[in-house]
Amino acid sequence: MVKVGIVGGTGYTGVELLRILVQHPEVDLKVITSRSEAGTPVAELFPNLRDKVSLDFVAPDMSQLAECDLVFFATPNGTAMQMVPELLENGIKVVDLAADFRLNDPVVWSKWYGMEHACPELLDEAVYGLPEINRNAVAGARLVANPGCYPTAVTLGFLPLISNGLLDIQSLIADTKSGVSGAGRAAAVPTLMGECGESFKAYAVPGHRHLPEISQTLSLMADSEVGLTFVPHLVPMIRGIHATLYGRINGESDLQTLFEQQYANEPFVDVLPQGGHPETRSVRGVNTCRIAVHRPQNSDTVVVLSVIDNLVKGAAGQAVQNMNLMSGLDEKLGLDSVALLP
Repeated sequence: MVKVGIVGGTGYTGVELLRILVQHPEVDLKVITSRSEAGTPVAELFPNLRDKVSLDFVAPDMSQLAECDLVFFATPNGTAMQMVPELLENGIKVVDLAADFRLNDPVVWSKWYGMEHACPELLDEAVYGLPEINRNAVAGARLVANPGCYPTAVTLGFLPLISNGLLDIQSLIADTKSGVSGAGRAAAVPTLMGECGESFKAYAVPGHRHLPEISQTLSLMADSEVGLTFVPHLVPMIRGIHATLYGRINGESDLQTLFEQQYANEPFVDVLPQGGHPETRSVRGVNTCRIAVHRPQNSDTVVVLSVIDNLVKGAAGQAVQNMNLMSGLDEKLGLDSVALLP
């Protein structure tokens, strides 16, 4: 059994992580922290966990976390980096679901997150936790940076094309849409039902924090800096991300076969038959990315459609996938469920 702790268990990502972990046959939940809810039974805050979780939230305490084999951070950006060095010194593995270890350059990180990095010496060691490109590295890691939700959908969509040198990497476009749970659980006017219901808008067009993460990953795959236009949108639904990706094709290729071969052995990437259009509802609650590739009018433009549940493959599910790899377990353990319909 893997003894697990969660730091910051009161947000949407935290409760999703709990929902998955309580059904995991090889996990022993030891501690769930929250400064604001310390002393509150977890099942009182999240009634879906009644009879599943008997723990109370506790204030973060290193002595309790030191009893764990692995600790998840489901905290705001800037929190994990304050605690991770001590956890690693105590031999505890870490999966950070925030952005503290996703970027390689501390100067770039500080620019986008507005604070100095507390442990830049760990950035080179941290493994970017997208198993489809870093599976072996994740398996041997003690610190994993769980990817963001938009970066997961975008990277998996572009991966077969970029890794095979088929795109003009200076003219990539990622047109993405997310449900409101991507904004977190904290009360905010823009995500009130009366503000976002029956509406649809783009946001952060001048620059979203996920832009440098996506660009960094795609550039590493291309072995050259990419040119990417990334525009996120908010849609009035709770869960889901839909990424519509555009690029210019260099040369001829059977794109359908290319995608099918790329992901033939990937347990959590599903390439639809030719002509398919994946729906966000088809991945609701599961750790699956569904993809379709199109070449409209046989032009030199390729269109890739990529959908995920932002809280699962875009966050908690992928974190558990990484935990399984880091712990020498079957990668699919605890994650082989069926999407919710309707």
